[in-house]
Amino acid sequence: MTTSQAFSEFLENIKVDNSETISNRYHEITKKLNKMFRDTDSETDNCLRVGSYGRYTGIKGISDLDMLYIMPSSKWDEYKNVPDKLLKDVKAALKERYPNTKIKDDRLVVDVFFTDFKFEVQPVFEEQVDDETNYKFPDTKYDSYRITKPRQEQAEMTSFRREHGDTHRLLCKMVRSWKNNVGQAIGGLLIDTLTHRFLSDHSEYDNAGTIVFDELCRDFFEYLKNEPKQDHYQALGSGQDVKVKKPFQAKAKKAYNKSVEAIDESDEVKRYDLWREIFGQQFPKATTTVTESREFSSTASYTDPEQFIEDLYPVDIRYNVTLDCEVKRNGFREALLSHILASGQRVSRVRSLEFVLTTDVPQPFNVKWKVRNVGDEAKRRNCLRGEIIDSNRMGGMVRHESADFRGPHYVECYIVKDSIVVARDRINVPIE
Repeated sequence: MTTSQAFSEFLENIKVDNSETISNRYHEITKKLNKMFRDTDSETDNCLRVGSYGRYTGIKGISDLDMLYIMPSSKWDEYKNVPDKLLKDVKAALKERYPNTKIKDDRLVVDVFFTDFKFEVQPVFEEQVDDETNYKFPDTKYDSYRITKPRQEQAEMTSFRREHGDTHRLLCKMVRSWKNNVGQAIGGLLIDTLTHRFLSDHSEYDNAGTIVFDELCRDFFEYLKNEPKQDHYQALGSGQDVKVKKPFQAKAKKAYNKSVEAIDESDEVKRYDLWREIFGQQFPKATTTVTESREFSSTASYTDPEQFIEDLYPVDIRYNVTLDCEVKRNGFREALLSHILASGQRVSRVRSLEFVLTTDVPQPFNVKWKVRNVGDEAKRRNCLRGEIIDSNRMGGMVRHESADFRGPHYVECYIVKDSIVVARDRINVPIE
């Protein structure tokens, strides 16, 4: 399999795979709101699909579906001074349609929690300013209305595609896969804006095929790691502020270094393993057969129980989590693992390890863990591990382990909120 074929398969693997179900939900919600506010049965009128799905940059596992419902202008006087009432009336209408579904009004939108995804329904009033169509939406925190400009953003996406080809949309999808794999909290509109800025200055990738997508990704991550740190950007098309949730430069630098290594790697297995470290399990494995090490004869027996969080939950990283570890001996802390790694040292054997996370994910949520042993000794002792497991300390925020045999290991944590993985982190544990 060539690198071009691998990227083609990767893009196929991350396509939205439930578009019919999503479309049906759009129609159901729109029909109910049209009946409520206009006494019509249309499933499509007055609905605008926005967000990643509306810009055609969403990927498999997309968990937030955004829609604007355009209110009749005749209702403005009724709601202009009571934005909270607008959200409550929309919520009441949707509760009639989905009586057994969790629905709540949440400052700017009404959230409808379906099994595999959440709809964020935002009622808006249309406003014409010169030749632009803007929308006024309620902000119940400040008891006021604000402006959003999704049509300008969609129009710029369409115009850019017409002039430069599909590269932009495809790069947006690949970057989403990267952020979900490495746990980088970065919004969809910011991804679409940064990729747009990058490609606007790299005409060599106009109408590019997958044969150069390895170089495309390398160059984009180089651009991303070199961006000066700032707290917001101006969104493509609309020019509205889009917030930077967390600096992305450090993880972009790691992705850049791995992409350089992958491009230079002649061994197919190692090359695609590097791309999988960047993009996750949806990037295909090499087709080359790997020969087992001589140390393990045909009679050697070990099992590999590894599980992947993507097979258990949708992954859509929206928050931050940081994983560290207290290395202890005889009950006393020797050091933090992050400090040991920074100094290039290893963890001594016969140590107690307390993995602790900090996060900005609002409660309630659940925490899942993965402890993976790698290397010859792990195989020899039939202890590769890698199952998705629960916490065993302090209500989910701590995982206790021990350092009892040599080799490279790693631990991952996943925060699951509303049945979606919204934050993740990983820390390596090199044991002497």
